[in-house]
Amino acid sequence: MGGQVSIDENVYVVIVGGGFGGIAAAQHLKHHGVPFMLIDILDAFHHNVAALRASVQAGFAKQTFIPYKETFGLNFLQGRIIQIDNTETQTVVLDNGKQVRYSHIILCTGTSGQFPGKHNSVDTYQSAIQKYEDLFQIQEANTVVVVGGGTTGVEMAAEIRTEFTNKNVKLCIHTQIDFEVADPDLLPSVKEQAKQVLLEKGVELLLGQKVTNLDELELNVCRKGMVVKTNKSEQVTADLVICCTGNKINSEAYRSSLTACMAENGALKVNKHLQVEGFDSVYAVGDCADLDEPKLAYHAGLHAAVAATNIINSLTGKSLTSYRTGNVTMLIAMGKDAGVGQFNGYKLPRFLVTKGKSQSLLLWKSWREMGQKAPN
Repeated sequence: MGGQVSIDENVYVVIVGGGFGGIAAAQHLKHHGVPFMLIDILDAFHHNVAALRASVQAGFAKQTFIPYKETFGLNFLQGRIIQIDNTETQTVVLDNGKQVRYSHIILCTGTSGQFPGKHNSVDTYQSAIQKYEDLFQIQEANTVVVVGGGTTGVEMAAEIRTEFTNKNVKLCIHTQIDFEVADPDLLPSVKEQAKQVLLEKGVELLLGQKVTNLDELELNVCRKGMVVKTNKSEQVTADLVICCTGNKINSEAYRSSLTACMAENGALKVNKHLQVEGFDSVYAVGDCADLDEPKLAYHAGLHAAVAATNIINSLTGKSLTSYRTGNVTMLIAMGKDAGVGQFNGYKLPRFLVTKGKSQSLLLWKSWREMGQKAPN
C-alpha cells in the first residue's frame, strides 16, 4: 500500500479503548502498515451516538454494534486493561493476567456512565444488544422520568416522545441556570431552541430540580408506582426512571501508573501534540485527554488522527503535528424528526441538523469506516 512506511521491528502500538477515537487511530495505523493491537472490553465497536434510539426502537440495537474482528482481525484483543507498566518493559496488563508489549500507546478510554447512554461492562455484543432490547419495555410505562438535563437527557426525552407520543415524559433538570438545557458550551440560542423542541414534543420540564432519592430507585425497569423525590419537595410517580447523569472519565487503565499526569477529573494532561505530559510515547485522545472542549465523538476522531500521525512522524524523523481546539461544533439529535446544533460556533437551521444527524445518527459513517455492511 502506497501509504505504508518503513519502521523498526520493535515498533508496536497498543490502542486502549475501541470507541470513536480508538477505531480512527487503528484505521490510520493500519493504512500505514504500523503494527498495532486494539484492546476493548466489548468485542464490537459501539456507535453509542445511537444508543438512546436503540433503547426505544425495537430491533434497532443490532445496527449500533460493529464487530472488531471482521475489521481488524488479529489486531484486536478483547479484555480490560488494569495497569500500564511504563518502565523499561513497557507492557499493558489485562485483568486476566495477559500482558501486551508496546513501544507506543494511545489511550482512548473514554467515559463511563449510566446505561443506556453508555455500555461499560465486559460483554459480547450479542448480549449488549439484548440489554437494549430488554429496555424496550418502555412501551409498558405510562409515565417516564428522565433524570438529567444535559445533552444525553435531552436526547433521551426527545427520543421517547418521538417514538411514543402517548407517553407522559418528565425531564428533571438541575443546573445553575434553571432554564438552560443541553451542553453548557452551546450557544444560548441553541440551548433555548433545544428547550423549545422538547416543549413542542410534549416533554414536561421540571426545571431546577434535583432528584434526591435516585439511589433508592430501580433504573431502566418498568415498575408501576415508583416515587421520584426532588429537592423542591416535589414527588413524581413514575413507571420507569432513566438516569442520564454522572459520566466520568474512565481512568481505570492508567490510574495507578500515570497518577502524576492526571487532572482532577481523571483526564490526562497532554501537550499540543497530545502526548501525555512527561511521556513521548504515550498519547491520550478523546474524553480522557484534558482539553478545554466538549467530549464528543467528533473531537475524538480529530485527536486520533493527530496522535497516529505523530507516532508515524516520530518514526520517520518528521516534525510532530499539533492539535488546536476550535469553536464548538455540536449536533443534538432530538428524535428522528428534529435536531438542533451549531457548526464552528454558528447556529445551524433545525432542518440541517435533522437531515445531517437525526435521521441516520451517522450510523452509515461508522459501518463504512469499519468496512462492513450494516444489518437490515
